[in-house]
Amino acid sequence: MNKFSLQILLLLFLTITPFSNPQAQSRVDNILINEAERITRDTFTFSTETPRGAHVFAVNKPTSKMLNSIDAGLADLFTVALRNNYSKRLNYSDYTIFIAKADRGKNNANQYSPDIAIGAAQYAGSVYDQGGFIYAAGMVLAFNPCAFVIAEHTKDFQRVSEVVRFEGEHLVLYHNHRKHYNKTADHSQGGGHPILQ
Repeated sequence: MNKFSLQILLLLFLTITPFSNPQAQSRVDNILINEAERITRDTFTFSTETPRGAHVFAVNKPTSKMLNSIDAGLADLFTVALRNNYSKRLNYSDYTIFIAKADRGKNNANQYSPDIAIGAAQYAGSVYDQGGFIYAAGMVLAFNPCAFVIAEHTKDFQRVSEVVRFEGEHLVLYHNHRKHYNKTADHSQGGGHPILQ
């Protein structure tokens, strides 16, 4: 079975798995953790929630600034989603955020930019390709529950809020406007964030 087939199976499993009991939730959490660890090559040893109830798994204990910035990004996401008449997946508890170790601290312009290195995949050969991998601010892991990974930050927490909002845009579109999601899911063909105005 190839890597693409495994990802399809993971997404199907996460889409149909009920969360009505703690065992099912724990099983889904374990699948998500395994996928996040496979992609980032990190170990997520801390589990917590933001003040507003988003689920968080992290390589290090997240600071209150980090957790509050996640909530702020989700609040921005929900506001812009409602402005576009989207109503699905607008609860903090719908989201699981993984905070991975940053694989770089600065971008090519020498600006603070904690990002994670992920396989180039569809970005191979593009300007983003760094030799088989790309640096990303965040990456969607699953659609149900809504899950994505971002890099750990020690400052510029406004950037955390922006990354959370931007990764969340993909998930809100997936659940509310599939056609628009399909057009904007892959940045390798151009386009960026914000998607929703």
